[in-house]
Amino acid sequence: MSPLSWIATGSLATWVWLLLGQGFFWRTDQRLPAPSQAPETPAESPGDPWPRVVMVVPARDEAEVLPLSLPSLLAQDYPGPAEVILVDDGSTDGTGRLAEELARGRTGLPLAVVRPGEPEPGWTGKLWALRHGIALARAREPEFLLLTDADIAHEPDSLRLLVAAATGHRLDLVSQMARLRVASGWERLIVPAFVYFFCQLYPFRWINRRRPLATAAAGGCVLLRADTAERAGVPEVIRQAVIDDVSLAKAVRRAGGRVWLGLADRVDSIRPYPDLADLWRMVARSAYAQLRHNPPALLGTVAGLALVYLAPPVTLAAGLLTGDGPAAWAGGAAWAVMTGTYLPMLRYYRQPPWLAPLLPYTALLYLLMTVDSAVRHYRGQGAAWKGRTYARPEAAPDR
Repeated sequence: MSPLSWIATGSLATWVWLLLGQGFFWRTDQRLPAPSQAPETPAESPGDPWPRVVMVVPARDEAEVLPLSLPSLLAQDYPGPAEVILVDDGSTDGTGRLAEELARGRTGLPLAVVRPGEPEPGWTGKLWALRHGIALARAREPEFLLLTDADIAHEPDSLRLLVAAATGHRLDLVSQMARLRVASGWERLIVPAFVYFFCQLYPFRWINRRRPLATAAAGGCVLLRADTAERAGVPEVIRQAVIDDVSLAKAVRRAGGRVWLGLADRVDSIRPYPDLADLWRMVARSAYAQLRHNPPALLGTVAGLALVYLAPPVTLAAGLLTGDGPAAWAGGAAWAVMTGTYLPMLRYYRQPPWLAPLLPYTALLYLLMTVDSAVRHYRGQGAAWKGRTYARPEAAPDR
C-alpha cells in the first residue's frame, strides 16, 4: 500500500470508530426526558406541587435581541411561583432600561433589573453577572434557578417542562442546547457543524448515563437546583471560566449532582451571525481555551482535524488522479461515513442534505479558527466579547 492509501485507510478506520464507538454522537434523539410522574404534581413536596423558580438573565448590550427574548420569559405558563432577574452587565445600549420598559404594564411574571457594575479582578463578565443574580435569587429561597442567556427565546411551556423533567428524574442540572439561528448562507454552512462538533466532543449519551463518561452543559439554558449550586460553590468556583457551561457542569458533578444535556425543541437562540466574521469571532474567542492553552493539544487537534475531515476528500481526489485504487476507495468510503453521520444534525436544523458533503470545507474553517484563537492568545488578545478581553482565561477546570 502507498502512503496515500495508509492515510485514507487510517481516516476510514477512525470514522468507523466514531460511528460506533463515540457514544452515537451523531444521533439527535437526546431530547428533554418526559417526567416519570404526572406533570400536574412534579415536585417531591405534596404541599407545594410546583417549586419556586427564579430565572437569572445576564445581559450586556442586548437591546437588539431583548424585545424577542425577554417577553418569552415573562410569559411563561408556569403554575408555581416564578420571577425573572435581569442583570445589566455594564451595557452601553440601554439594555436595562429597555428590559424595564418591556415589563411595564405587561401581565406575566415579575421582573427585577440589577446593575452590579464592572467585574472585580479574577471574574469573567458573565459569571460576575450571574454571581449577583444568583445572590439576589437566593434571598427568594427558590428550589431551582434557570440560568438563560439574553438571546434565548423560550416557548410558553419551556419552564414547566424543564422543572417536570428535573423533578421527575431527580436531576440537579438540566440543560438544553438551544436551536441556534440558521438563516444566512454562512449560518447554514457553519452553525449545524458547530453543534455537531460539540456533540462529537461531548456525546450526550455519555453525559446522561447514570455512570457518565463525559460532562458538559449548554450555557444558554440551564435549570439548576439552588441547593446543589450552593453546595458546588457556583459561580465562585468557576469565576474565571470562559467556557462557563462546561465548567458549571463539572462543578455540579464534583458536588455529587446529576447532569443531563440534550437538544432543544422549544428553546431557540435568536442571535444573528450573518457574516463569516461574526461566526469566526464566536468560535475563535474560546477555541484555544478549550484546549487549555496547550501547544501540543493544538498540534494534535490540527492533525486530528486534518486526518478525520480533510484526508477523505483529498485522498479520494488524489487516488483518482494517480490511479491509486485503495486510496480512492478508502477515502471515498470515509467521506461517505462522515456525510452520513452529519445528516441527522442537518435534519434537526431543517437544512438540505446536500450540505452534508461540504463538512470537510467547514472543518477546514474550524481548523483555521482554532489556530487563530491560539494566535490571539499569544498576542495577549485572549477571549474578546463585547468590549472585554480576557488575556489568559481559564477553560473548564477539572478540580
